[in-house]
Amino acid sequence: MSNPMTLNVRVSGPLSDFVADNVGADGAYENVSEYVRDLIRRDKERVEAERFSRLKAELHAAFSAPEDSYRPLTADDVILRRAAV
Repeated sequence: MSNPMTLNVRVSGPLSDFVADNVGADGAYENVSEYVRDLIRRDKERVEAERFSRLKAELHAAFSAPEDSYRPLTADDVILRRAAV
């Protein structure tokens, strides 16, 4: 696991008000750090879900293709094809 990171973020105006509404006695989070960690976790989950969805779509397309469209590939073919993306 990597070392802890300290972030300094400045928010003002409506963003500051929004954060303040979500932190403290009336908010869902005890402090700003807890809120930011939750936002980062949710964004990480969103990115992972998008990647998984793309993978499922690629696999669906690959397995839906007619068998006669398959051709043998070497590891080098796959690496070259991926590098072109």
